[in-house]
Amino acid sequence: MTDTQALLDVEAETNTDTAPVEAEPVLLPWADVQTDHFQMLRLSPLPTHRITGARPLRFVQFGRVERHSKELSLLRLDIQLAGQRVRKEQNHLDVWVDHSTHRIRFSPESGLQIEPWNRGIGRFLIAHGVAWARRRWSGYTVDGITLASKDALNEDTRLRRDHVLKTQGFAVSYADAQHMKGTVKDVLLGELHSSWNNDKIQVMEVLETANMLEQAESNLLEQEIRLRKQEETVAQFKREDTGLRFTIACLVAFAVFQAALLIWIATHR
Repeated sequence: MTDTQALLDVEAETNTDTAPVEAEPVLLPWADVQTDHFQMLRLSPLPTHRITGARPLRFVQFGRVERHSKELSLLRLDIQLAGQRVRKEQNHLDVWVDHSTHRIRFSPESGLQIEPWNRGIGRFLIAHGVAWARRRWSGYTVDGITLASKDALNEDTRLRRDHVLKTQGFAVSYADAQHMKGTVKDVLLGELHSSWNNDKIQVMEVLETANMLEQAESNLLEQEIRLRKQEETVAQFKREDTGLRFTIACLVAFAVFQAALLIWIATHR
């Protein structure tokens, strides 16, 4: 073996030994856990928004599930829409609690993606996550996050997002004048708020939902009875109208006959 070949072999071994080893991603448990407790949410009708459009009365399903171990706890929340499929990352919020570090993390880190938008759902999910964690771990720290710059492309969207975060107790700051590089600072869980806008969203319990459906059925039956009576009244008016038309036609024919008779008499004297 030549000196040059030996030197190349030594360099290859050195490069192999010093090459950085990529850290394997941390695999979290309960990746496939699905929500198993459900409630109905009533989205109140709101005025049409110039950007997000119409906001009619709507009902959606709110699901939740929680898991616990010695090291971690998880609360998973989602919103399901009747007759409409959403992407996996939409209408979804996880609250991870690390008991070894006493820290809490909300995910997805890229931010909540809500459909339908501008109906109060994002604030509702955050409020429920805060309320759940604060009952046991109010002394834990919530990790800060980097805000998605795409939300800052539209000023109205950015202001609405920042309003939701600040209302819940988070501190939002920006590193640039264009408000593109936003962050949410670490905060003690006990300093966050667990309220949401009840004028936009109401939680419907089972009995309340059943009563609402029964009332809707009763109202529908009353409307059907009223409609049937109106149809009968319209049919009666149509029959009377037909009779009146026949009478008018007879009178017109008689008047024409009388006029013709008078003309004939007048011309044949």
